[in-house]
Amino acid sequence: MASSLRRYETVIRKEPLDTMREIGIEFPAKGQMSFCELGVPPAPEAGQLLLETLYSGITNGTERHGLMAEHGYSGFPGRHGYQHVCRVVRCGSEVGDWFPGDVVFYGDYVGHRAWHLVDVSGGTPLMAKLPGDADYGHCALLGVAGVALRAVRRLRVGVGQKVWVVGLGPIGIFAAQCARALGAHVSVADIVASRLDVAGRTGAQRAVNMSRDDAWERVEAEAPYDVIVDCAGYERLFLDVFEHGLLARGGAVGAIAVRAQACFPWSLLHTTEASIEVSCHFSVAELECLLEWTRTGAVQIEPMVSHSVGIEEAPAIYATMRDDPRALYGVVFDWR
Repeated sequence: MASSLRRYETVIRKEPLDTMREIGIEFPAKGQMSFCELGVPPAPEAGQLLLETLYSGITNGTERHGLMAEHGYSGFPGRHGYQHVCRVVRCGSEVGDWFPGDVVFYGDYVGHRAWHLVDVSGGTPLMAKLPGDADYGHCALLGVAGVALRAVRRLRVGVGQKVWVVGLGPIGIFAAQCARALGAHVSVADIVASRLDVAGRTGAQRAVNMSRDDAWERVEAEAPYDVIVDCAGYERLFLDVFEHGLLARGGAVGAIAVRAQACFPWSLLHTTEASIEVSCHFSVAELECLLEWTRTGAVQIEPMVSHSVGIEEAPAIYATMRDDPRALYGVVFDWR
């Protein structure tokens, strides 16, 4: 108890509330980003924590869908994003094993914002403590990594399986790494050479540039695949998988990228007794697994960080997201 009180006193002395930022990010209209005022954070009640954001990570696909009003995202102003690395600065009286000074990953979908008031009285929050030797900036991408890990677990990826990951945005790269960590032989595909290079540097055994004339021949050479992970949202994917005979009997296709609707040949599943899975969330269990894998090097974050910038540069980042989304990869905002 004495140790906890000392931590509390130290944090309050170093982190007075009047030094905290009071802004967030919102999309006021299609294609537009602006800062919004949050106001002064309130004092936490008994079962609450007050968190100050240190870093936040962009969720490339989801946030662009919100920014451009795609796939059913239409509410403006909108606040999007679920990757926050925060320091606990104040605690209520009944918060269990959370203390001022803890640095945590917080994964609720509340958008990029300078502070968070989190209720921990109703069960386990979507939050994990980060070890002191972690790279906190890199940890701002644990949310998309968590989505990827949940997906490969739902797709029942296992030792010795052949896995094909289509689309190497952040979730695709993490899906390839997680499948490899689970013992699979991983092939990847994209049309962006730099992303294929990152996949190779982070453990994919085989990479195919789908803009090449012999791309399908190269993909077929490793078929059939036990698991196909679609992180591209490619409209013809299910038809191509069927026509090229890519799916193994009893296999699974993961439709991870957001779609307005999906069509697939009935015979794709009938002839293979395979399945199609949709997965887009994560849990504390995935976060804890990923922290261990990043510690051992089974999952790497650093190679995919393309931008690490102060929060003041957010307008330029979202202009790029709107006009040239391929120029962004792993994007981390520094709020300090």
